[in-house]
Amino acid sequence: MQGQATQDFYQQESANRRQSILLVILLTAVLAAFGFVIGYAISGTWQGGIVALLIAVLISMLLSSLSYFSGDSLVLSVSHAREVDSTSAPQLMNVVQELSIAANLPMPRVYVIDDPAPNAFATGRDPRHASICVTAGLLQKMDREELQGVIGHEMSHVRNLDTRFLLLVATLVGSIALLADFFLRFTFWGGMSGRRGRDNDSGGGGGALVLIMFVVGLILAIVAPIIGALVQMAVSRQREYLADASSVELTRNPYGLERALANIASDREPLAVANRATQHLYIVNPLKKFGSKSAGLMETHPPIVDRINRLRALTGEAPLDPQAAAGLAGLD
Repeated sequence: MQGQATQDFYQQESANRRQSILLVILLTAVLAAFGFVIGYAISGTWQGGIVALLIAVLISMLLSSLSYFSGDSLVLSVSHAREVDSTSAPQLMNVVQELSIAANLPMPRVYVIDDPAPNAFATGRDPRHASICVTAGLLQKMDREELQGVIGHEMSHVRNLDTRFLLLVATLVGSIALLADFFLRFTFWGGMSGRRGRDNDSGGGGGALVLIMFVVGLILAIVAPIIGALVQMAVSRQREYLADASSVELTRNPYGLERALANIASDREPLAVANRATQHLYIVNPLKKFGSKSAGLMETHPPIVDRINRLRALTGEAPLDPQAAAGLAGLD
């Protein structure tokens, strides 16, 4: 049984990594294709398409650099987090230090948000610049075993470089949105009619292809940001699954995290500092949706029931019974 559980753990971890990488490749392909189509539609040449593709990539790299060096401090500031030490939060610091050693990572900086809603997140560009933030409600409402499960999850985000990985995804999605906005504005202000006029004056035979590229560009300008957002949410969900599994590897105990997920999701205290820009960072979506019974493609987190059942599968336990699953349905 133990060997099977270990095999299941590594299978889950490997599958989650593969799916996340494939989704990022898909997002990069959408960005590259969109940039090329816009460049060709505007210039009427393949060379123009290549130049626009390179510009799109350059914009993404610039946005990534800005977020890479300042994103974590901005998130902590917006969340009104205060740094703590072993004097002000002894049990929390002890657990973080314990799991830092288990993960073979530098000790991260530790922050607390003074809010009664239980939740937590990790941020930082790499393990040497990482921060783990928990709410006061988490410290008050979780026992040590549950706290270990939560910190193990957040430490796994740091070890797996999820904060950097999701930053890349967010930058790609933002670049796609910028391209879409630019092309729609260009078209609205007469870009299409101007292009057609130049083709007619020069008698170029490529006018039909340029027209096709304009149509494709308009379709992508509408569809690509939606695809980007869907992929971003899918990547976020896969990294949550991965962090859950990695937490079990660090703590050697799935039960603490299982109980913590159920308790955090069921808690009805709203997290005042959370918003749509930061919701994907938390271990459980802080924007409560009590009464919703289905998780859509635009959700930042996997369904709580699915997460708990995956944890139970690691030890060979049966899935949640129908009554318990119904009570947690929609609280993701």
